[in-house]
Order: sequence, then C-alpha cells, then structure tokens
Amino acid sequence: MSEARLLNLLARSLLAGQARAAQDPYRPVWHLAPSVGLLNDPNGFIQHKGRYHLCYQWNPFSCEHGAKFWGHWSSDDLLHWQHEPVALVPAEQYERNGCYSGCAVVKDDELTLIYTGNVKYPDGNRTAFQCLAVAEADGTFRKLGPVLPLPAGYTGHVRDPKVWFEQECWWMVLAAQDLQRQGKILLLRSADLHHWQLLGELAGSQLNGLRDFGYMWECPDLFRLQNQAILLCCPQGLPHEAERYRNRFQAGYFIGDLDLPQASFRHAAFQELDLGFEFYAPQTTCADDGRRLLFAWMGVPEQDEADHPTRAYGWIHCMTCPRELTLEDGQLRQRPARELQQLRGAGQQWQGSATAAPCWPCASAELLIQPQGAFALTLAEGYCLSWDGQRLTLTRPSLQTGQPESRSWRGHLQQLTLLFDHSSLEIFINDGEAVMSSRLFTAQPACSQFQGDTTLHLRYWPLTGGVLE
Repeated sequence: MSEARLLNLLARSLLAGQARAAQDPYRPVWHLAPSVGLLNDPNGFIQHKGRYHLCYQWNPFSCEHGAKFWGHWSSDDLLHWQHEPVALVPAEQYERNGCYSGCAVVKDDELTLIYTGNVKYPDGNRTAFQCLAVAEADGTFRKLGPVLPLPAGYTGHVRDPKVWFEQECWWMVLAAQDLQRQGKILLLRSADLHHWQLLGELAGSQLNGLRDFGYMWECPDLFRLQNQAILLCCPQGLPHEAERYRNRFQAGYFIGDLDLPQASFRHAAFQELDLGFEFYAPQTTCADDGRRLLFAWMGVPEQDEADHPTRAYGWIHCMTCPRELTLEDGQLRQRPARELQQLRGAGQQWQGSATAAPCWPCASAELLIQPQGAFALTLAEGYCLSWDGQRLTLTRPSLQTGQPESRSWRGHLQQLTLLFDHSSLEIFINDGEAVMSSRLFTAQPACSQFQGDTTLHLRYWPLTGGVLE
C-alpha cells in the first residue's frame, strides 16, 4: 500500500478515535500514550540540538500488533511533549510488514534513524533488513533504504539495531536468533553507517558461561557507566522461577568488561531491570548533560493484552516515566528523571502509626514512604502493596481471571517512592535499587489506605499533568 494511502488511513483513524480515547478514565495525564491504537517499544530516543526526540512502535489502526509505524514526539524538558510528523510508514517492499524497532544517531549534524524493515512471506518464513532514514527540514524523514541484509547463519528474527559512535567509527548491537533457535546479540562496525562488518556474537544463549538462555534476545542497548559496559536486552524463553522471570518475557542487563575490536564481552550474571508486571524494550540515550536516560514500554508482548480495559476506548499501552541510570556498587540504579519534580503540587507530610495514616487520592500522585516495620498499603479492592520485613509484594487481580497475582522483591527496605498516573504505578525501592512497574486498572480511583502497627514517615504530592500537544 502506498505511503499516501497509509497516511490517509492514519488520519481517518485519528479523527475517528482521538476524542473517544481522551474520555477513558484510565488515560494517563503525564505518561506518554498513543492517541489511538497500540503503542509498544520506544525507538529513536535521543537529544539533538537541545531537544529530546522519542519515537515509538505504533499501530494506529487497532489495538493489535499489526504492521508498525513509527510515531514521533519531541520535548525540550521531558515534561511537555508535542506530536511530530509520523517518522516512518511501512510503505516500501523491504518493510512491508512493519518498520520494527531501532534507534537514532546524529551524523554530520543530521538526525538519522536506523531501524528494521520486516518482511514476512506467505509460506511462514521471514527476513529482515536494517535500514536508514534521514530527517528533513519539515520534520519528516527521507528513507535511504536497506544498508544491511539478513546475516548468514541466522533466522529471519534479526532486528532492533542500537548504534553509537566510539573509537572513530560506528558500532551496532543487533538482536538475532541463530539457526539452532538460540538468542544472540551481534556486534557490527561501520565507517559511514552504510557499510557494515559483522564482528561476531557479543552475547547470548550458550555464550560467556551461559547455558540455554532464551530462544531470542530483543532490544539490545550497550553503553558505559563508571568505566563498565552495560548491555540491556530482553531474552525471550526464560523459564519462570518462584520469584524471578515471572512475566511472559523479561527485560534485564549484564555488566562486564568490553573489548569492541575483539567483539569480547566478559559479563556477570543477568539481572532484571524491573520486577513489576509490565516492563519491556528499554531504550536509553546520553543527554547533553551527561545523564544516561531511559524510557521503556509499560507492557509485555503476548501478556494480557486482550484483557486491557482501555481497548474499549480504542487505545492500549503507555511508556514508563523517564528514568536516570547510574551504576553504584556494581548495581544499576534507576531514579525518576529529576524533571518530574516540576509536576509536584503542594506537598504534605505525616508521621505516625500506619493505621492512622491519612488517605490521600492517588490518581496522579507521588508518595514517599519510610517505614520502620511491616505494613500494608491498600490502593483499591484487590490492589495491595505489603512489606513483611523481608519481602515487598505487589498484589493485583489478574487481568485474565480476576484471581490474585503478585510480584515481589527481597532485601532491606529503607524507603519507597510511588508514582501514580491513573492506570499506572511505578515503585522505586531504596532510591532506585530496584523498581516495580505495573498497570493498575482499579474499579475506583486509587487512594492510600495503610494498615499495620509500625511507624511511617510519609510525604505526598499531587502531580499535575504534562502537556502533549
């Protein structure tokens, strides 16, 4: 289908659906969500000439995973965002089944997108092309076409390029599945973004001391903090454990020593980035001030998507809040981006017994909890956060069955920061030591109802909405 035809259909979908989506009581007011249709992976996250750009996987026609476009937002401050022209439309033969995930770089002062063109064949086979597009003065992107075909020795599941400049050349990490159905991360090098040399497999199942560790690794991202290399990735096919790997697919990271020319990455064990119900496909960028910032999709592929109540209003999924990453004591920490403090309204403080704590509205709010012992926080019927002195547990009704399901963290709890936005909750444990991100589709607006005999110190702020123009 031609690009003009696809854009006409997109415009019709927006005109028909935006008003209905805006009426949804579960609609976030300061998290980024699609105007209509389905959102998933963040793409092309970068700061260029002082302005942040964030693209996203988008099916504007339905709440299903169809042929993906790239939507595009931009912002000066991570708070006030505006819609930009659609970045990529799957109109060419080399991307006819979707413009899949990728990244953005700046080359010769031009904003350039690197993405996967997805092609599926009638016999069930598929292939993938890594492609380029360059920004035009009017905010659109001009496609340059494929620069990398499917590498030999891999199935058609090769996608999600993340590219950066280092040691006077361009480097790419690329998600792949080998012919034995093992997930891998490939490393490639280029002098010009157009001609790529495959250096080898940097990480993956059956590599670097790992045994079988997933049949596909998606959404790689490689960067350095405190002179250590950190590889983010999303292994698919990890078996569930009692308190780990509880979602359909996982998102996490490896820390290690990286030798780029030798394609060598000696790393420690895999650690999950988020312990909540919904978190996937994280992507980072280095801001102009040196901070490593992250967005992720607050969702998981093939997990409860048919049961999200927002589908009745014609949209599904949202982004996490923007987060700052640091490496401290060998562990990756995530904190809400400091800009989010500007959303705070008039604050309140309280200290005393948990059972006497005030009940604050939590539709859009920030709540800081410093407990001295065990407590429980009920947010709505069936939704509870509890601390028993050893384990922190978030419980909610299953979106499929309505039966209780939970996610948990173990450690020494000092403080919690809870960020609410109508149908989302992000829990930052011990100033970012761990995070739990989840959608909360409560029948009534959430409010804080504490139980327990312990003493709590609480701080509370209502959060005003960001602006999406």
